[in-house]
Amino acid sequence: MPFAIYVLGLAVFAQGTSEFMLSGLVQDIAADLGVSIPAVGTLTSAFAVGMIVGAPLVAMLSMRWPRRRALLTFLITFLLAHVVGALTSSFEVLLVTRVVAALAMAGFLAVGLATAASMAGPQAKGRATSVLLSGVTLACVAGVPLGAVLGEVWGWRAAFWGVAAISAPAVIAILRSVPPTPVAPDAPSARHELRTLRSPQLIVTLLLGACVNGATFCSFTYLAPLMTEVTGLSSTWLPGILALFGIGSFVGVNVGGRLADKHPLQMVAFGGMSLLAGWLLFALAAANPVTALVFVFVQGVLSFAVGSTLISQVLYLAADAPRLSGGFATAAMNVGAAAGPALGGVALSAGLDYRSPLLVSAALVATALVLGAVARAFGGSTTRSPVELQEAHS
Repeated sequence: MPFAIYVLGLAVFAQGTSEFMLSGLVQDIAADLGVSIPAVGTLTSAFAVGMIVGAPLVAMLSMRWPRRRALLTFLITFLLAHVVGALTSSFEVLLVTRVVAALAMAGFLAVGLATAASMAGPQAKGRATSVLLSGVTLACVAGVPLGAVLGEVWGWRAAFWGVAAISAPAVIAILRSVPPTPVAPDAPSARHELRTLRSPQLIVTLLLGACVNGATFCSFTYLAPLMTEVTGLSSTWLPGILALFGIGSFVGVNVGGRLADKHPLQMVAFGGMSLLAGWLLFALAAANPVTALVFVFVQGVLSFAVGSTLISQVLYLAADAPRLSGGFATAAMNVGAAAGPALGGVALSAGLDYRSPLLVSAALVATALVLGAVARAFGGSTTRSPVELQEAHS
């Protein structure tokens, strides 16, 4: 893999840390800015909406920019949004900075996925995707806990300064390692790329990705109360449990990246069935601490192995839409990340116990498997290897 792809992964690490770190800073922000905890919760919602709406929109607006300029613009905007957030004493300004940061992250990830895929070559998009998504998983393992520590020791503003500090070297590295390739005069227009994205196979793959990612974040969001209330572990275990899930996720994206380019159908089919079985068995065995910890790791591996494979398939299937494919893949991921926890919350609000998000996750994966089976029956496979795709275009 070219060094520049790992640089993009570093930037995604900083952005992933920002996306998830507020969960440990809510009370501190509320007390400092004089607002309620539910009000601070809207910062997370605003970020999620910005990611969903911003990914395709910002990718479309930046289509005629050279990729290095687009990456630098988005990353510098993201960095400055955190500097302003760290300095402000106004909740309204902080809310605006979260929306701006989300739009910048959405644009960066959309262009970054396309850039990494093109730099990796026509048959290594799965590995390139795994490097970028490794930044997200490492944010869960190290970035989010580090943000929580900074917030605990020096206040929530220190976490924002930390994200800005991690982003700064990535700006310099992108300047040095990503070539300033101009946009080709015959590059496809936005209208052409949008027509390409109407492919039924691609739409189904995006839906599958949203379902699998929704299942992942449904259970991850409610993992802490599950482990304390059902499994019976004390709250002191929680940082280690969350890190265990993050380590599993890191292993999953790297395993998925190595297999997705050659065996995408097997990764999605067998990985998806294993993922479904895992969520069901996790719900049954959640009261046993040892078994529960094993499933935390295993489900992290499977969730991100299958999810990263589906994202790479979007890039393969939408090869004629190199700029917008990353934007729509990013939007699909974030639709799942927003919908999954919401559905888990509905189950809990209905009076079900903390096992119910695991069952919701199982239902989402089952939905993905059914959609994939129907698509294969009526319209061919939604997962194809690079060789098969080259033959289809020839």
